[in-house]
Amino acid sequence: MSEPETLLHVRGLRTHFFTNDGVVRAVDGVDLSVRQGETLGLVGESGCGKSITALTVMRLLSRPGRAVAGRI
Repeated sequence: MSEPETLLHVRGLRTHFFTNDGVVRAVDGVDLSVRQGETLGLVGESGCGKSITALTVMRLLSRPGRAVAGRI
């Protein structure tokens, strides 16, 4: 039996916010894979980057945020 197809593959994702006060490194090196039939849940404390990770992966992140490294 073959393995399910990988639907989402993220490697080394880094998302920064460029503000007048400096750079905020919101996401620093996320790696994940989701195969067909799997469910992924991101959990963590408030402010740890869950929503920013999701917005970056979906390419919905607004400025001043920007993906600065990684592959989706």
